[in-house]
Amino acid sequence: MFIIPGKHQEQGLSYNPFKACVLPRPIAWISTQSAEGICNLAPYSFFNAFSDDPAIIGVGIAPDSREEGVKDTLQNILETKEFVFNLVSWEQRTAMNESSKPAPADVDEFEAAGLEKLSCNFIKPYRVKGAPVHFECKLFKTVDLPENDAGEHYTLVLGEVLGIHIEEAYLTDGMVDATKMQPLARLGYQDYAVVKEVVQLVRPTA
Repeated sequence: MFIIPGKHQEQGLSYNPFKACVLPRPIAWISTQSAEGICNLAPYSFFNAFSDDPAIIGVGIAPDSREEGVKDTLQNILETKEFVFNLVSWEQRTAMNESSKPAPADVDEFEAAGLEKLSCNFIKPYRVKGAPVHFECKLFKTVDLPENDAGEHYTLVLGEVLGIHIEEAYLTDGMVDATKMQPLARLGYQDYAVVKEVVQLVRPTA
């Protein structure tokens, strides 16, 4: 079956298969702070790492359905140039989902989701207590992606990682242990996956 993106219904599919075919996708649970000091927390599944020297991560943020058209996360990053990536574990799946609920800009999603805050070393936004990993990030640049038929566009946010917090309980022999963290990943539709098993493939030499 050959599908043209955005034309899936014309080809007999009720839902767009694009995101269901790019899987599993890590979830960026992004915490920010407005210029006025209001905390914001929201999950994004268009996320990955793009460089390790320097350490660069990227998050794709959709346009907002509200009149101003910009999500609070993006607005805060543009204003302050800072944000935190919090890794979502299986244990925090419900809180992560709760923080995805649309809310006014003056609502603190940490409080709404019943989450505690941890301070950062280099930046003002708070970290999510209980998350296995946190990246303290500064904005590198934003890129406006192509507009859709409605004239809206996603924004790609690229951030440089200034520091990494890792809970020592999730380290084994000095290495991050994914089976201990059990990170949550996004699939298509309303589906998620959790990492409970890993396999090793040693890269062959030339």
